[in-house]
Amino acid sequence: MERLSAIYASALFDLALQNNAVDDYIAQAKFLHETLSNEEVERMLDNPQITTKQKHVFFNTVFGGKLHKDLLSFLFLVTEKNREKFLLPALTALISNIERHNKIVKAKVLSAAPYDNTQAESLRAMLSLKLKKTVELELKVDPNLIGGPYIFADGYHIDWTIKKRLHDLSANLKEGCSA
Repeated sequence: MERLSAIYASALFDLALQNNAVDDYIAQAKFLHETLSNEEVERMLDNPQITTKQKHVFFNTVFGGKLHKDLLSFLFLVTEKNREKFLLPALTALISNIERHNKIVKAKVLSAAPYDNTQAESLRAMLSLKLKKTVELELKVDPNLIGGPYIFADGYHIDWTIKKRLHDLSANLKEGCSA
């Protein structure tokens, strides 16, 4: 499934580049992904009693005028070939391809307390500077952390939690005592 999804995503990415519409494609792919992730829509697409024509009418009704013609054609092609299960993985891969192309990185941040807008923007700017990429934050609260953030971005793990700092301090003290 991954291979065919990657092929679809690659073809759509090439079209986005050819049409000089990368930013439009990513926004529309995110909109599509969100819409097609709805349980009712997924059930409708997986339902063998709903014809390809009915699915095309649905796509035209919901997405007509809102999507680039290539993305709408992609929806038609996938349903004509009964490959609806490839839609979401292909859109996910397309979004990843465009984000990689645009040097956009998602940073997942766990913290004990929620960040306010100023703190989040400061963290985002610092990470963007360090990684030399545009950073989009995904902030989550985990009260078990006690304090300090845990950050995963672009393959890097940064653990600034109090638990980690206490662990490091303890290790340093033990090392200092044995020297």
